Amino acid sequence: MSGLGALAGRVLEVYERNAARYDRERSRGLFERGWLDRFAGMIPEGGRVLDVGCGTGAPLAEYLTGLGFAVTGVDGAAGMIEIAWARRPEGDWRVADMRRLALEERFDGVLAWDSFFHLTRDEQRQVVPRLLRHLRPGGPLMLTVGPGDGEVIGQVGDEPIYHASLDQKEYARLIEAGGAEVVDFVAEDPTCDFHSVLLARKL
Repeated sequence: MSGLGALAGRVLEVYERNAARYDRERSRGLFERGWLDRFAGMIPEGGRVLDVGCGTGAPLAEYLTGLGFAVTGVDGAAGMIEIAWARRPEGDWRVADMRRLALEERFDGVLAWDSFFHLTRDEQRQVVPRLLRHLRPGGPLMLTVGPGDGEVIGQVGDEPIYHASLDQKEYARLIEAGGAEVVDFVAEDPTCDFHSVLLARKL
């Protein structure tokens, strides 16, 4: 297995080891607010949101809950979910790997922020339709991806971590094939800490 391939297989292990540190160091400044508000504006009042790769639930799930949505947070790293339960025991937190996500539920919005881009490109091709299947018609899907096709290495704590992205045209094809449409895509948005954000809507 190549170095990048081995790194891709260790994403959840890295987050398990670094859950407490990640929670301490994760920005609470809500630079994501502009995109979150767009996402929220596409969801009915009191709607259900699935936060995929929710981490410890702060600050994104907390923000959406504060807007009146019922948030279900799922993450493949049990250590993250343990912290979310400890902080908000009234929440709906579940250990689940998005690559095998198959909930018998549908949601008014699906969010995968700073999580989806840890999948390999082949995994992303399989997970886009999986996420769309969890959406009700009219609901938004919002993902952070990369600015273009490729693989890069980031860092969580003191450890390297894998990121990948398809190109914008391939995401659009996958989303269309899943019965949805791209609403907006901004590469390296300077108003959002240079995150690349894709917003789609289920038809």
